[in-house]
Amino acid sequence: MSTYPEVHLELAVGEAPIDLVAKGFDAGIGPRERAPADMIAVRVMAPMKVAVVGAPTYFARRPPPRTPDDLAQHICIQYRMAGDGAVFAWPFERNRQSRRISVDGRVMVNDADLAVRAAVDGLGIAYTIEALVEPFLRSGQLVRVLEEWSPTFEGLFLYYPGQRQVPATLRALIDMIRTARSKPAKSLLKNPFTKF
Repeated sequence: MSTYPEVHLELAVGEAPIDLVAKGFDAGIGPRERAPADMIAVRVMAPMKVAVVGAPTYFARRPPPRTPDDLAQHICIQYRMAGDGAVFAWPFERNRQSRRISVDGRVMVNDADLAVRAAVDGLGIAYTIEALVEPFLRSGQLVRVLEEWSPTFEGLFLYYPGQRQVPATLRALIDMIRTARSKPAKSLLKNPFTKF
């Protein structure tokens, strides 16, 4: 905003894909698969590594899981998708084999920050993106488990209609993203659970 003070910016956050043109938006940001086939996608951030975490106080009461199947013996922080109301099943990957685990728990959230907070408070194990929990891992408030099973996801993309003229403001944003991506930066990610 400081670089382009004449620009007006509207941000709308949500999990459900929207029709950008019908809603009057120039672009969207999300997983690549959210972008319709006729849209142009520009990478916003690098691939994201998953982190499965719990508090030391939680693991003082039960041994850490060694495989995804061990999660059946644990209390997990569940995540409900806002778009369709489905409960997020945790994807895992090892030796090129992928699987999803449906977990149980006493806490259900629809916000990644709440899931991390619940894990820090010792309420269970959370499945999130590494960038969101790095400060808690460094401080010792959280402990990482199942790292060798934790997949990496493609990251986020800005996408926009390819069949019309790109507005100058959108072109400026794309150029700023490309410049920022060439420098080390923190993750933009707020909601790691959007359709992996």
